[in-house]
Amino acid sequence: MSLPLETKIATWQQALCEQGLLRQRHALITSHTGAGNAQFLYEGQTYLNFSSNDYLGLSQCPQLIAALQCAAQQYGVGSGASPLVTGYSEAHLALERRLCELTGHQASLLFGSGFSANTALIKTLFDKQDRVIADKLVHASIIDGLRDSGAGFNRFLHNSVESAERLLQGRQVAALITESVFSMDGDCAPLAAFAALCRQHGTWLIVDDAHGFGVLPGFDDGRAATRMDVQIVTFGKALGCQGAAILGSHALIAFLVSNAREYIYSTALSSASAALALAAVDHCVAHPELRAALADNIELFKRLCDETQIPLLDSTSAIQPVIIGDIAQTLSVAARLRAAGIWVGAIRPPTVPVGSARLRITLSAAHRPEDIAHCVNALAQALHFGE
Repeated sequence: MSLPLETKIATWQQALCEQGLLRQRHALITSHTGAGNAQFLYEGQTYLNFSSNDYLGLSQCPQLIAALQCAAQQYGVGSGASPLVTGYSEAHLALERRLCELTGHQASLLFGSGFSANTALIKTLFDKQDRVIADKLVHASIIDGLRDSGAGFNRFLHNSVESAERLLQGRQVAALITESVFSMDGDCAPLAAFAALCRQHGTWLIVDDAHGFGVLPGFDDGRAATRMDVQIVTFGKALGCQGAAILGSHALIAFLVSNAREYIYSTALSSASAALALAAVDHCVAHPELRAALADNIELFKRLCDETQIPLLDSTSAIQPVIIGDIAQTLSVAARLRAAGIWVGAIRPPTVPVGSARLRITLSAAHRPEDIAHCVNALAQALHFGE
């Protein structure tokens, strides 16, 4: 006899499977071949990795591996407690101060992931007395935080300053929330225009900078605080490691320390992880050639796609989506790419809107020109298979 929850789980999973929406994990083996994080092994086959957010290839950087080893020797491998007990160390403080130096913000607060940072910020800062507007395509963590907060919120058309302005007219709006680089479309928000609009209406600008920090120009010029009131950065993308931070005013960070349940009741990010993130930040600042290599790879990919008539969105970032629409066809194209040794994410609803299933191709400074050429050639063949 099946118990009610067993029946619920089986029914739900069967429905997802029939719709092509079932999510599964794959245990990969990183291939240390000098190709950064651009290759891995799965079930005995080597794949070129065009699915990773490791935009600068730092997750396999020898200097950062050594930095983590040294940090573990110095601090141990865990923090042992929440930050408000004994889990906050000089390593955390040093990283927070360095992030403030780079961005111009007054204070910083560390979390274990970007998701927890976003939800903690939003559901702690806002309540049912507040009204917030957010870009139509903001991350799920932001939507979850807004729903948990009880705040009233409206969604403006993606990257539309005009749509946002209409929602601000005649209303008292606490904040406008957007991303710097959108994770599924790869396009960039008009942050300067949003900042001017927010100043005009006395509204905070909150920016999820997960996919921009370390990659976009000016990330380390000390002026980010002049463009955004609150900035959320993650360490698992361009920095190649783990964790996240909220950056803002002294008053905001003190408020979160006292009230954010995710911060108060969670074991702190390990000191070793904080020291690694600091080393990654400094490495990123000291090696602008990595960003130049990434830019070259993006340009090459877009040019080769244009030559082979592969339609792309208007993205200049490392995220290059190929919209297919149909879920089954998207999975089929991804499978053909995998057969050619190319691993690309097949993104389906609810991550993206219904009818916009896509291949999410992500480029890295670790990719070689021949890797990119092979990817584009395989993609062209997979898209035109059977025509």
